[in-house]
Amino acid sequence: MEELKANDYLKGIVQNLPESPGIYQYLNNEGTIIYVGKAKNLKRRVSSYFNREHEPGKTRVLVSKIADIRYIVVKTEEDALLLENNLIKKYKPRYNVLLKDDKTYPSICVANEWFPRVYRVRKTVRNGSTYYGPYSHVPTMYALLDLIKHLFPLRTCHHSLTPENIRAGKFHVCLEYHIKNCAGPCIGKQSSDEYMKNIAQIKEILKGNTREVEQMLYQQMQDLAAEMKFEEAQKVKEKYMLLSNYRAKSEVVSHVLHNIDVFSIEEDSDGKSAFINYLHITNGAVNQAFTFEYKKRLNESKEELLALGIAEMRERYKSRSREIIVPFDPGVELKDVTFTIPQRGEKKTLLQLSILNVKQYKADRLKQAEKLNPEQRATRLLKEIQDMLHLDRLPIRIECFDNSNTQGADPVAGCVVFVKGRPSKKDYRKYNIKTVAGPDDYASMQEVVRRRYARAIEESFPLPDLLITDGGKGQMSAVQEVLDELRLAIPVAGLAKDSRHRTSELLFGTPPQVVGMKQTSALFQLLTRIQDEVHRYAITFHREKRSKRQVASELDGIKGIGPKAKEALLKEFKSVKRIREATDKALAAVVGEAKAQLLKAHFEASQET
Repeated sequence: MEELKANDYLKGIVQNLPESPGIYQYLNNEGTIIYVGKAKNLKRRVSSYFNREHEPGKTRVLVSKIADIRYIVVKTEEDALLLENNLIKKYKPRYNVLLKDDKTYPSICVANEWFPRVYRVRKTVRNGSTYYGPYSHVPTMYALLDLIKHLFPLRTCHHSLTPENIRAGKFHVCLEYHIKNCAGPCIGKQSSDEYMKNIAQIKEILKGNTREVEQMLYQQMQDLAAEMKFEEAQKVKEKYMLLSNYRAKSEVVSHVLHNIDVFSIEEDSDGKSAFINYLHITNGAVNQAFTFEYKKRLNESKEELLALGIAEMRERYKSRSREIIVPFDPGVELKDVTFTIPQRGEKKTLLQLSILNVKQYKADRLKQAEKLNPEQRATRLLKEIQDMLHLDRLPIRIECFDNSNTQGADPVAGCVVFVKGRPSKKDYRKYNIKTVAGPDDYASMQEVVRRRYARAIEESFPLPDLLITDGGKGQMSAVQEVLDELRLAIPVAGLAKDSRHRTSELLFGTPPQVVGMKQTSALFQLLTRIQDEVHRYAITFHREKRSKRQVASELDGIKGIGPKAKEALLKEFKSVKRIREATDKALAAVVGEAKAQLLKAHFEASQET
């Protein structure tokens, strides 16, 4: 009954909503705002939540929790976008996107003082000082500060340089004055007007208007030269060259492009987050750059997220750009603003620069997350394998086989197991080939696979999600025959090597086809590691067996020389050759007189033979 009343109450609000731009807020039973949205037409947008059945998911859960609706009517869609962004930041509703902006980037402060200092800060204080930034690329900020330091003599001390204190002679010049980094305003060597002219030029440089300052310095240099003041003209020229070199390095496109915003967006692989990059261009140079992350809540579209990001950045950086370069139409209208989707030319170059930045940020965040949670990287790689091979389930358990023999002698095989992308050495197994005579790799592989999985069925051992053979199409076909015989549906892949015995390609399917994969990718490196590990394991076992056989041919056939005596002899003399050459006394010291005589008699008899 109460639920029906609640529904009638909400329907009444929806029916009376105006058909104008605005924002709407959904509240739960406790009166907490759980969602904030914007709309060109409030009535039509809010009605869409209640007049149709939503698929199972967060939207359906959101609708079920709505107990009240509030709304604010605004004049334009732009006002709605800005208000929505501010309310989301203020209330942090549970079902809205979450702005992950936990990093405090540094800014450059021009202090509100008699003789302003210019320095780096991380926190802004509302005391009349002017701030530029923040700079997400810190080297750019340091390059600017270094340029300013070389162009203008500025004070770095913390003294209160009021006219009264300077006239009273309270201060003395410091080392910065003597090395010509400061012009000595503390003792009246530099006037406030002269100092503030430098500050005005610094502010223009920090705004990105380096071209105007450069032209002014050039004109000043020409005037001094005309007045025959060549030493002073040379000093101005040095400043001019410094600024010219900096602008040449920082300018990414033609200086004709001025006061433009650039935005790009990238989603992560699981679609749970989106990354947005913002660049502000002044005179063809990047004056501001920032990348941030939105955590999705209701499967928001790229268009919705980009529109929200544009509102956030333009408000944060107080941008008044009349043109915004974007990769696609964000679906919003801003007053006196044109959205450009460039296809070629310098504006396309700017968009590509923004995309490059957002992709790099995405990769950095992924690496950072994987360092904190190594399993996340393994899961991502296994998901790549699953998608690439179109497997029904994540290949959490991967098993790989390899054979080893010397022209058919001492044939062995090894099986290595990787669980969640990591070797599970307790599950490794060695196999002596029992039924195959001669060097027949296919038959040997079939024997080992048959023995392993017949036993796994009998004893209910876990089966692999993916089986990899160390070989090409022939090995894969041989293994598939055995799996068909045992009625096991285990996907089989093959790792083939090139002429230099390096992993070169992954094979999969019926008939086997090469699966495209970059050899520099983390996935390829994982598969190479699996192949190298099974090869190492099998060949180590083969060497052990061959070594035992070679030693056995000499010592194991001597009657009266048991395993302990053999072990003691090899430990002392290291090889059968040295045992044969040892004196009676040396042998007796290790195994006693009786065994020493047996050894001598055996070696003498074998020598005669």
